[in-house]
Amino acid sequence: MISSDDGRSGPARLGPEEAAQEIKRLAAEIDRLDHLYYNEAAPEISDFEYDRLFRRLLDLEKAHPRLRTPDSPTQRVGAEPLSSLPKREHAAPMLSLDSSYEMGDVRRFDERVRRELAGDAVSYLLEPKLDGASLELVYENGVLARAVTRGNGEVGEDIVENARTIRSVPLRLLARKRKLPPPAFLSVRCEAVMYLS
Repeated sequence: MISSDDGRSGPARLGPEEAAQEIKRLAAEIDRLDHLYYNEAAPEISDFEYDRLFRRLLDLEKAHPRLRTPDSPTQRVGAEPLSSLPKREHAAPMLSLDSSYEMGDVRRFDERVRRELAGDAVSYLLEPKLDGASLELVYENGVLARAVTRGNGEVGEDIVENARTIRSVPLRLLARKRKLPPPAFLSVRCEAVMYLS
């Protein structure tokens, strides 16, 4: 296991050779941990510890951009779509969300949201982190038209038939109190979770 930055060797303080070695070690360790987690269902460390390793790799690559490689774990968005399922492009790229354990990051995110919305009301819903399969549900005129896995972030597998079996996925959007017609097009990002129980 590789420990994250101990404060003595910050990313900007490392020379190119040291940084290259550290990046190589971190990338190999993260690849190993990913294999254990995603392929063996045998995670070896906590999400917090994993995120620290990943953040250290991101920081090193930011401080030494020439050392970032196309096969770095930081360049992965999702998995390549399976060839056996039909492919669909996403309405908008499904990028990975950043993890953070710092209040300052949350405050900066909130400031950015409020600045972009220029005075519109902002509210948040916080829920426990659940690890499942990211999906894009697309509704056309209020009817579920497709459900697409994250895939590589740009293109995923269309699994609408599978999504229709999930009881919490509405097949048709309901007009509630206001009796407004459903939007002509609505793309919803969600997480499909199957509990072990």
